[in-house]
Amino acid sequence: MFFLLNLMFKSDVSIGYYIIAKRLEKFKTTIFTQMSMLAAQYGAINLGQGFPNFDGPEFVKDAAVQAIKDGKNQYARGYGIPDLNIAIADRFKKDTGLEVDPEKEITVTNGCTEAIAATMLGLINPGDEVILFSPCYDSYLATLSMAGAKVKGITLHPPYFSVPIEELKSAISKNTRAILINTPHNPTGKIFTRVELNAIATLCIENDVLVFSDEVYDKLAYDMDHISIATFPGMFERTVTMNSIGKTFSLTGWKTGWAIAPPHLSWGIRQAHSYLTFASSTPMQWASAAALRAPDSYFVELKKDYMAKRDILVEGLKDVGFNVFPPNGTYFVIVDHTPFEHENDIAFCEYLIKEVGVVAIPTSVFYLNPEEGKNLVRFAFCKDEATLRTAIERMKDKLKRK
Repeated sequence: MFFLLNLMFKSDVSIGYYIIAKRLEKFKTTIFTQMSMLAAQYGAINLGQGFPNFDGPEFVKDAAVQAIKDGKNQYARGYGIPDLNIAIADRFKKDTGLEVDPEKEITVTNGCTEAIAATMLGLINPGDEVILFSPCYDSYLATLSMAGAKVKGITLHPPYFSVPIEELKSAISKNTRAILINTPHNPTGKIFTRVELNAIATLCIENDVLVFSDEVYDKLAYDMDHISIATFPGMFERTVTMNSIGKTFSLTGWKTGWAIAPPHLSWGIRQAHSYLTFASSTPMQWASAAALRAPDSYFVELKKDYMAKRDILVEGLKDVGFNVFPPNGTYFVIVDHTPFEHENDIAFCEYLIKEVGVVAIPTSVFYLNPEEGKNLVRFAFCKDEATLRTAIERMKDKLKRK
């Protein structure tokens, strides 16, 4: 029953075991890798991992091809080619109203995941406390472990996944170095409200705490506006804003991301980045600059398309019999699977793959306390409408209440 979380590659029989640092030994093969492998094994429709099954826009791909043909294929400077840094600064100003220095306050990374790692490793000392909101993207815990941080978790509970401000206030101590937020939020689809962000900002200023803000889904905000916490008074100088082009342009394999921060924070991020990857793909940086200069109509249509996909999946999952928590942002939907009376989320996802032919993600892997997520699973709707409808029909036909 529990093969999902225990699926690992067989060890080398000549050695008999793997060697791994203690700080990482608790982290197994990522759930996303496991789910994708199982989807292929059972011929299941993969609504688990958050990558689109459709391609990014032609004008961006054409820009990458042209950059390659133009010979832009050698190492880029470590913190990004000038054209991309300028494009990021221009986009950030358009989105937030904040002016940033592309030379001193923007660091281009290998996707947002590296921006997260460089931020943690560059700005967190062993023993520093970092507060995050659970459930959360699994990379956060791994990179915080690498940095030697002490993690404090604040749980967001359904149906609204609201921030418990008083609990957050109580969690802050003299050792708190940073609060890590993700808005729009993976896996819940929650968007942090202006009231919540203002409360977090106030606590950070009062207690001299940094904010690391993962905003990769900022263009996938549906029923309310996305707000960057860096825009609040007194917050830019203590905030690292992280983003990428992967989700917005359906080019997750390009791994082009960035971190925006004032110079005194960018210095640490750049030092870590220099010894992690040094630089990201040069031709993809040129193409990413073209992407960020897309007309407003692109972002309008992107939001419109994803809202239609969201509605198809949300209504379909309701018809199947799930208790659904509709998202305000991202391309994920959280549901309560308990109407189908399986032991927990892992058992349910195993059944769903093997017997129904659909992949979802067990959300217990996103929680600091897995028990808090055992009744929930996550579906992704970054798929074409035909795939979504086929998955729904499979579940209607084969998934039965016990």
